Amino acid sequence: MRLADTFARLRAGNRTGLVTYTTAGDPDLPRSGEVLLSLDRAGADVLEVGVPFSDPLADGPVIQRATERAIAAGTNLRKVLALVASLRSKLSAPVVLFSYANPLLRMGVDTFAREAGAAGVDGVLALDLPIEEAGGFRDALAAAGLDTIFLLSPTTTDERIQRAAQWGRGFLYGISRLGVTGARDRVAAGAEAMVRRIRSHTDLPVALGFGISRPEHVAEIGRYADAAVVGSALVSLVAETAGAPDAVERVESYVRSLKSACRRP
Repeated sequence: MRLADTFARLRAGNRTGLVTYTTAGDPDLPRSGEVLLSLDRAGADVLEVGVPFSDPLADGPVIQRATERAIAAGTNLRKVLALVASLRSKLSAPVVLFSYANPLLRMGVDTFAREAGAAGVDGVLALDLPIEEAGGFRDALAAAGLDTIFLLSPTTTDERIQRAAQWGRGFLYGISRLGVTGARDRVAAGAEAMVRRIRSHTDLPVALGFGISRPEHVAEIGRYADAAVVGSALVSLVAETAGAPDAVERVESYVRSLKSACRRP
């Protein structure tokens, strides 16, 4: 399993993992594919690929606009899977699809799991699927060799953390603050306490996201979590550089700067 192997290697090397998020199809599918290849070259440890959805309730304005651009460009779940399949042999990092439940349910969970596995997807995070209703979804993914990744927030109860730890594989995704996605100036004050609470229930790796945008954020998170997730800041850079001749190089340079903060003392 690529995700388990990745986090085992990071732990053995005493390094913080870097998880990157981009929206598939933003600004269009070919260029988002180029961005994914650049993230892999820059050393991203896990590639989160966002499936555009028309009602992204958990996302702030940066990712909302990226989703709108991707949908306008004709991107849908099947095209995202085709994109991953076309790139899989060129990518070293595991790929996690980050989606709202609706597109997955509309395709049919068994069909989605089968096609995602065939495309080379490693894990799936359905961010608005309640843990209590995720049993059948998790079983279908497991049958296709895919990891189910659960989202945990500062208000998640200990009981739900325990269930996520029992059913989840690959890693657990902790969001460091309440509210929607978006880059922030500093890491949330309660982030460390939240990770420690999750760790009291499981040995699964914990990746922490929401608001992380700078190398110093990555270094801080590396003191207590296994990985840092960078999303909105990266999506914003993709938008800012769209059409520029050096767009891919600038994205790659940014990710290398984040990666430089991943070595722990």
